Amino acid sequence: MMKDEGPYLLEWVAHHLAVGFTDLLVYTNDCTDGTDDMLIRLEALGLAHHRRNVIAPGIKPQPSAIRHAQADPLVAAADWVMVFDADEFLSIRLGDGSLDGLLDAVVAAGGTGIVVTWRIFGSSGIVEWSRDFVTEQFLHAAPPMWNKGWGVKTLFRFDPEAWKLGIHRPKLKNKVLETPFPGEVHWLNGSGRPMEDYFKFRGWRSIQRTVGYDWVQMNHYAIKSVDAYALRRFRGNVNAKKSKYGADYWALQDRNEVRDDTMLRYAARRRAIFEGLLGDPVLARLHAAATERAEARLDALRAAPGYARFVADLQAAGRTPITAVEAKPPKPRDPERIAAQMSAVEQRVVVPVRVQRSEPHGLPPTDIFVRGVPDLSRDVPLEWHDNHGVAVPADPRLFTPPALSAVAEGKFQRNAARHLPGLVPQGGRYAEWGPACGFLALRLAAERPDVSLCLGGDDPAGRAAAAHLWARAGRDLAAVTTDAPLADLADADVLALAAPGLTAEALAVALDAARPGAVAVVERLWIEAQDRMPALARVLAAHGLTRRLTVDPTVWAVFVPAEDAG
Repeated sequence: MMKDEGPYLLEWVAHHLAVGFTDLLVYTNDCTDGTDDMLIRLEALGLAHHRRNVIAPGIKPQPSAIRHAQADPLVAAADWVMVFDADEFLSIRLGDGSLDGLLDAVVAAGGTGIVVTWRIFGSSGIVEWSRDFVTEQFLHAAPPMWNKGWGVKTLFRFDPEAWKLGIHRPKLKNKVLETPFPGEVHWLNGSGRPMEDYFKFRGWRSIQRTVGYDWVQMNHYAIKSVDAYALRRFRGNVNAKKSKYGADYWALQDRNEVRDDTMLRYAARRRAIFEGLLGDPVLARLHAAATERAEARLDALRAAPGYARFVADLQAAGRTPITAVEAKPPKPRDPERIAAQMSAVEQRVVVPVRVQRSEPHGLPPTDIFVRGVPDLSRDVPLEWHDNHGVAVPADPRLFTPPALSAVAEGKFQRNAARHLPGLVPQGGRYAEWGPACGFLALRLAAERPDVSLCLGGDDPAGRAAAAHLWARAGRDLAAVTTDAPLADLADADVLALAAPGLTAEALAVALDAARPGAVAVVERLWIEAQDRMPALARVLAAHGLTRRLTVDPTVWAVFVPAEDAG
């Protein structure tokens, strides 16, 4: 669906042809910059398909276009369908970046669709208008684990008799709900893992259990530069009435915390297709006219008295810490009404899963750390909160949404932070292997200056995060960091094991050299290695650490000799 996207249209078409789409169907309404004429020409050249979005009274443009597409023979004949907008560009990380490769992987995994989560791309600090490609100008985005940016688009195997198209995902038609068809729908998330079954029936965004970006993401360029945003904001003049495109919306969308240049993998192919499109004199003329029209409009806006203030307000909004921005939630809905309307099919599929999750198997660890080496190269606005005497950043480059909530409340790793200082004897030694962020050692340094600290393990992600926290505290991380093997740390009074790759065999070798007074399994080892815990516990028991203390199992586990428990 498009309206006045003339300066960006050919890049959008070139990109998605480079990705591998065979048919691009675009609906337009009320264009004044030649977008529709460009699409008509593209259709004449056999490169895209154009339809007029005839909007019935009381219907918004986007739902109107989707209704038309549902009845379009081109869509009905498609094997796979995806609905997305002019400011959305598909970015495939898997393999060679081709759509064919992605679909082959989906099918090989038993999938009939893949749910693609947005990545929100900000302005990259760019104010002025440029004719450069959107996909090559704006290379900074929100961190993957920022849940306010988790809207989705769904690429799925289409059957017009079974599916009703939707903005974020299709809806099952009523006539197939009581057939075997819903059970044959198997969607994957953006990392190629099975989606939860509820999403067949409802929802428009990922949640922490379902989000994934390893295979594919939908790059969402909602704002672009300040000048480009002004063109969207001021349809009339700089003093136009308030719209949703104000400073609050800018603060939400201008997220530049991490660099993501995955789009550059398509640069050569995209550019070649774009230049080929400009080889058509009609397209070249229409593209130039649309671009020049936008630039003339910008000249008028810049000359207006209120424009400098507008720019300054956006720049100030862009400095809002990511945890302080607000996203307007959907309108409140009646849970009882939703429950009453839930189909019997969904009840059969989803309710057993809920029951299974409620079985008393013990509380699982809370996944609080973002996987991979964090990109901390940009100095971004952050909120820092006191957590047990340690300043911790509400930084989604490091922490997952549950952890961010705990940080904001001053409760990050609360159980461990409270009890760890009491485990180390006076003048004792605390060693940590593979710390995820250095918080626990920093907590000890703040409360127990008598304790000797030693942090080891070759973990670039953990060291980068720890450096972030320790620098804020004004403490020298290098002074307590060692490259020594685990065996050299094993004689500590308390040995905290955090490295997620630690094996039972490696632990046994280390404990053969020396036995610590207590072993705490913490952070990413405790979170990511639950399947290895029985083997690790056997090694600890074989070395005299036979008792497990009663501590919060969502945070850590502590093993001590039998005579020390109690």
